Amino acid sequence: MKTLRNVKIGDTVKVIKLHGEGAVKRRIMDMGITKNVEIFVRKVAPLGDPIEITVRGYELSLRKADAEMIEVE
Repeated sequence: MKTLRNVKIGDTVKVIKLHGEGAVKRRIMDMGITKNVEIFVRKVAPLGDPIEITVRGYELSLRKADAEMIEVE
């Protein structure tokens, strides 16, 4: 399973599935990360956390733990 956490800088991926439960999954969906949406990985902080992405035309920073719940292709 490939997650958003494993994506290289500069790659664009498509969301297949959101893992996680309740409030955490809801928060990810509220940020615009839903099934079939494309995500561009812009930057990763020096220590790997957070990851900066572009989704639906806006920039967003995600923690590694949240990125791990987003399955991509």
